[in-house]
Amino acid sequence: MGLVVTEDELIAAVARERAAGRRIALANGCFDVLHVGHVRYLAGAAREADCLVVAINDDDSVRALKGGGRPILAAADRAELVAALRVVNYVVTFPDMTVARLLNRLKPDVHCKGTDYTADTVPERETVRAYGGRVAIVGDPKDHSTRDLLARIKDG
Repeated sequence: MGLVVTEDELIAAVARERAAGRRIALANGCFDVLHVGHVRYLAGAAREADCLVVAINDDDSVRALKGGGRPILAAADRAELVAALRVVNYVVTFPDMTVARLLNRLKPDVHCKGTDYTADTVPERETVRAYGGRVAIVGDPKDHSTRDLLARIKDG
């Protein structure tokens, strides 16, 4: 089971992982209602490095990104659920609209995004390139979404 940590704890943990010769991947998202698309995305991200860090948007940033009524689950609950996945090493919540600030702090070897992006449309691509990292597109085709799942639940 992965560990839910603060940003400062994560910086120290990543330093220890690097000292042990491990490569770091970072994946991020809201993970509001965990579904198979999330699991496949994170499994793909885990294959890109030796250690997977997952950054989860905090409640305020989810609200700003997804609109009223979101998030469904509080950040602490979302973090605990994601940390329970065997492929995840560390989970951290972050307050920003993009993960660029955290990428600059961690400088992971690989920044992983889902298949709804291309290498040229990842918002943080220039941040990653600037510190010498790479972007990887991972997971299955974007056939799953929390929005669609919530609509199906609502419609019965």
